[in-house]
Amino acid sequence: MKIKVKVSRFDPDKSPERYFSEYELEVSEGMTVLDGLIWLKENADPTISFRYSCRMGVCGSCAMMINSYPHLACHTQILEITKSVLVLEPLCNHANVRDLICDFSAFFEKHRTIKPHLLREDAEKLDLTGEISQTPQELESYLQFSYCIKCGICVAACPTCATDKEYLGPQALAQAYRYTQDSRDAGGDKRIEAAAEGHGIHHCHYAGACSEACPKGVDPAFAIQLFRKQMVLRSLGLKETRPPAGEMPPMTLNPKPNIPKPPEPTIK
Repeated sequence: MKIKVKVSRFDPDKSPERYFSEYELEVSEGMTVLDGLIWLKENADPTISFRYSCRMGVCGSCAMMINSYPHLACHTQILEITKSVLVLEPLCNHANVRDLICDFSAFFEKHRTIKPHLLREDAEKLDLTGEISQTPQELESYLQFSYCIKCGICVAACPTCATDKEYLGPQALAQAYRYTQDSRDAGGDKRIEAAAEGHGIHHCHYAGACSEACPKGVDPAFAIQLFRKQMVLRSLGLKETRPPAGEMPPMTLNPKPNIPKPPEPTIK
C-alpha cells in the first residue's frame, strides 16, 4: 500500500517559516513511523532531520506529533494510524530546533527543579556498599511512576503547558511525587515547596491528557493528584512523617555446596 507522508520542515538558518515536504511511501504491515522515516531519509531525502536511538520504546527520543497526536515513532505502526495520509510534526509545547527535532533544555531544567534523586541528611554516614531496606509494598507505592522515559509526550499533550510556558508540567510534577513517595527519601518537604511555586502544581487543570498520551502508562495526572493530597495534609499538619528507611544488615553468604567437578572431555 502506498500512502502520502507530509513532514514538517524547519531550518532557522534558511527561513523562520515552517513548511511541509510531501513524499510517497510504500507501507507494509508492521512498518512503524520510524521505519518509514528512516526509509525516506535513506532513499528520498537525506536532509530530513529527526531524533531516534533505541527503536524499542525505551529512550523516548523519537517522540513527535503523528497526525496531530503525540506518539513515539518507533512504537506506532503506520497502518494503525492511517491508510492514506501521514502527517509528522515536532512535539507541541517544545521549542522546535529543526524539522522534527525539539529543544528539551527547558524540559530538563524543570525536571532538575524538583530534585529528581534521593535526598537524605545522613547520606554521608551511609555505607553505600550495602542496601537500604524497602518492602515490596513500599516499592509498589511509587513503581508505576518510575517508568517515565522523559519523552516529553505528556508535556506536548498538556493544555496548561500550551498556555503557560513556565508551568512545571506533568513530567516534573509526577517525578516529584515519585521521589517523595520513595521510602528511602527524606526530601519531600523540599519538593513540595518547589511544586507549590506560582507556576507549579496548582496550575494543573486535571484534564488528564498527559495520562492518556503517555506511552508507558505512567499516569502523571494520578501522581499529581496524590501529590496534591500530600500537600494539603502537610498544610493541615496531618501529613504522616516517617524517617527514611535504614540500612539492611550485612548479608551472610552460605558456603557453596560440595558440587562434584564435571568429567574430563573425551576429545581434546
